[in-house]
Amino acid sequence: MLPTHPGFRSRADRFDDMVLDSAQRLHDIWGKTLDGVRFGVDEIPPDLEQLAANASAAPMGAYTPAAGGEGPMITVYRRVVEQACSSVEELQDLVHDVVVEHTAEMLGVAPETLDPVYRRRY
Repeated sequence: MLPTHPGFRSRADRFDDMVLDSAQRLHDIWGKTLDGVRFGVDEIPPDLEQLAANASAAPMGAYTPAAGGEGPMITVYRRVVEQACSSVEELQDLVHDVVVEHTAEMLGVAPETLDPVYRRRY
């Protein structure tokens, strides 16, 4: 498929773009406060089998503090987030909310103060 066609990028690639767009939006708002923060995507949480065995809900993302010379990491779990959504618009909103929630956790602030549009789209 040609790169100009919508089907050229995989669903995972488009999800990665959504996470990066949200991270960029927060960086545009908060600037240097978020320098060094890494944003990434994993397919599923690392302990999903244990969560399922305990009938616990799977997290949609995680915050990992800085360690070993690496900056803090915000991770969004693609499959968990995708399963919670019924449309692309809803997916974009939920991805952004997950990024905001875990970034707010990292900064020790309420998500509403981190981004003024948090949870105001649906």
